[in-house]
Amino acid sequence: MLAGLILRGVAFDFRAKAPEDHKKLWDHIFQAGSLLATLAQGYMLGLFVMGFENSLATHLFAALSAICVTAAYTFIGAAWLIMKTEGELQARAVWWARRCAWLTLLGIIAVSVVNPLVSNSIFDKWFGSPLVMILWVIPVFCFLLFFITDRYLRRAPYPNDVGCWIPFAAAAMIFLLSFIGLAYSFFPFIVPNELDIWQAASAPEALTFILYGVIIVLPTILAYTFFAYRVFHGKATQLKYY
Repeated sequence: MLAGLILRGVAFDFRAKAPEDHKKLWDHIFQAGSLLATLAQGYMLGLFVMGFENSLATHLFAALSAICVTAAYTFIGAAWLIMKTEGELQARAVWWARRCAWLTLLGIIAVSVVNPLVSNSIFDKWFGSPLVMILWVIPVFCFLLFFITDRYLRRAPYPNDVGCWIPFAAAAMIFLLSFIGLAYSFFPFIVPNELDIWQAASAPEALTFILYGVIIVLPTILAYTFFAYRVFHGKATQLKYY
């Protein structure tokens, strides 16, 4: 994953400075770095869900997770392009988003089924809790968002770009709900049934130092992000599909 992220950063910087006949090469390197990073992250997620067991079933599930996590990132990226572009690129983004949404849904279903099967504690959290009816709002709402997105993408793009923000808003909410579901399932463990957050925590002095940094840096990042989105609000009509 680190190698993929390094490739992305290097390719992005070098492409801006490369001669015109070399830009395509750096495009491919950027794509390869992105693919490597997402596949690695998805593979690690699959191993995590399976409790890092060294078995064929674990590695097959991790491979499926790698594909579906990559599709999930493609889904949210394509949804952003639907919101920000128009014309041929937007039409292609619609095609990408709908197909990748199906793979993303497959990955979420796979994790949702495997999680309680491999861990009794996770099973009890989702099926034995007195709050089970409230907790099931998460998967139900998630599947509803997938249904709305699929129905929208089936006929997109629409005249005057009506509702072009729907796929991106739905994708962002699906990501958020998935993170909440995973956090609830595995809390308080960092390594399932092996290492919890208190055992993995740094020394109090180090955490205090980090806290001061977060108090300063986090608001700055949020303010910059808001400013950047504000500046680049609207359609990026100069983008073209190559």
